[in-house]
Amino acid sequence: MHSNLSPEPSVVTIQANGEPPLKKPKLHGRAFYENLGSPKLILAPMVDQSEFAWRMLSRSFFPPELRSSLLAYSPMLHSRLFVKESNYRASSFQPLKTAIPEPSEGNSPPNPDEWHLDGNPKFDRPLFVQFCSNEPDDFLGAARYIQRYCDAVDLNLGCPQGIAKRGNYGAFLQEDWEKIHALISALHKDLDIPVTAKFRAQETKEKTLEYAKMILSAGASIITVHGRQREQKGHNTGLADWSIIKYLRDNLPPETVIFANGNILQYQDIARCLEATGADGVMSAEGNLSDPSIFAPPPVGDDNPEYWRGVDGEGGWRVDAVFRRYMDIIHHSVLGVAPPPRAPLFDPRAPSSPQSTPSTASPGAETEPSEPPLKKQRRTDPPAKPKKQKRCHEPNLVAMRSHLFSLLRALVSEHHDIRNALARTQTADVDSYERALQMVEKAVRQGLVDYEASHAAARTNGAQPPPANADAPIDDSTESSRGAIERCDRPWWICQPYIRPLPHEAVEKGSLTLSKKEKKRLAEQGQVVANGAENGACDVQAPTEKIAVDEVVQPAVAATG
Repeated sequence: MHSNLSPEPSVVTIQANGEPPLKKPKLHGRAFYENLGSPKLILAPMVDQSEFAWRMLSRSFFPPELRSSLLAYSPMLHSRLFVKESNYRASSFQPLKTAIPEPSEGNSPPNPDEWHLDGNPKFDRPLFVQFCSNEPDDFLGAARYIQRYCDAVDLNLGCPQGIAKRGNYGAFLQEDWEKIHALISALHKDLDIPVTAKFRAQETKEKTLEYAKMILSAGASIITVHGRQREQKGHNTGLADWSIIKYLRDNLPPETVIFANGNILQYQDIARCLEATGADGVMSAEGNLSDPSIFAPPPVGDDNPEYWRGVDGEGGWRVDAVFRRYMDIIHHSVLGVAPPPRAPLFDPRAPSSPQSTPSTASPGAETEPSEPPLKKQRRTDPPAKPKKQKRCHEPNLVAMRSHLFSLLRALVSEHHDIRNALARTQTADVDSYERALQMVEKAVRQGLVDYEASHAAARTNGAQPPPANADAPIDDSTESSRGAIERCDRPWWICQPYIRPLPHEAVEKGSLTLSKKEKKRLAEQGQVVANGAENGACDVQAPTEKIAVDEVVQPAVAATG
């Protein structure tokens, strides 16, 4: 086993004010973390999903002076491609208005007018850039390209997807401890900024602890621990085990900086996770994709039309308002143009807001022509095919459709016309997204009008119950996702988390098929009763002990975060 102590290399550190660099020790571990401001809120690295525009949207829910309290990670980048392909660098990381210079061209800070998007110290810090890698030279070479434009470089040791298995990176490196040590050590010794690592829980707490010690001994300044194992993905995602993170906190030196990842569905879950794990910060991934405001507390008062509250006091950010914010960031920061003129956001309780008539059509019903077109018309006037566009490599535009499907998941399940419109959008066609925004605004407007019409008496008479106590104990069972669904349930026009069924629920529904080996193992434990369903689906009896929980009682949340 490697030693837990690593020498601190001396490096040339660039000063933010552009003055000549000074020779001083590179900050490491807790000293580095405290120098960042000790952030407790962390936006996770996500493949093609934590790009600049989304980071800006997530930070926009904070007052300007507090936006740097959110530490954000870049999307996962491929170290070998980043070193060898200039086109890949240009399409995945854009700190400057020009191409990223070669590391050999010097290490002086950019001039203020050279900065562009990623890592811009005016609005995109703190920022960690994550790479997947399995070769120390590639990892170090890629990191040297971007070390002037971020605060740290992170090694991905947590990706569980098939592409990571084929490429031998992410969570599929976890058996090769020597390789992992070499990767981290190379950056710790020869990079000007710190290196960090994000990894998944191992088979046992004890092995996870030894794994973490090895990573720290190699020189990682911060470790992020995802409380799920490598096999927990897709329908088998299940719950993250916060007790493993707590075990690391209790058994690693107190100066170790630990971020916890997993089970974050709502803003209130952040405080619960910090208390349960003792971690320094909490990271969210999928929870943030469904609700980019997840890191910020709800606004105080009722004077913000972007934030809706029902008669029961519960509420959230309206998806039409968040969609607007996102589009404005795309126009202003990515395209460099002014957003189109927009009418004030509809407020159903504002006297000046024109009212709509409560809808009578079923949600999601599409308008159909009164008569079908004649056969001759169909033959002679086929619908025009959209023009094929050149492939777009702008990362902030490439990510838009996926982001909007996550953000609008509840809405498009009710309004299929909007779902179809999003599906037809093309990457570089921002106008098509503006049209989708108009459809969303119209749908939300009608939903709000219908809600107010059906709850007018409660609004007028003040008969609504007091707001729910967000700090009250959560009656969530770790054997069912029902409790999480109930506490997170919101109207479809509100940002809300996607809650995955727990694995045994997915099996019962037939969406998850167990292997023969897994069936035999569970049968021996008395958890499986074959029901003859197609594709080998089976009934799973919930075990009497809590799933994935040993020492810490935690909310039953079944979404990756």
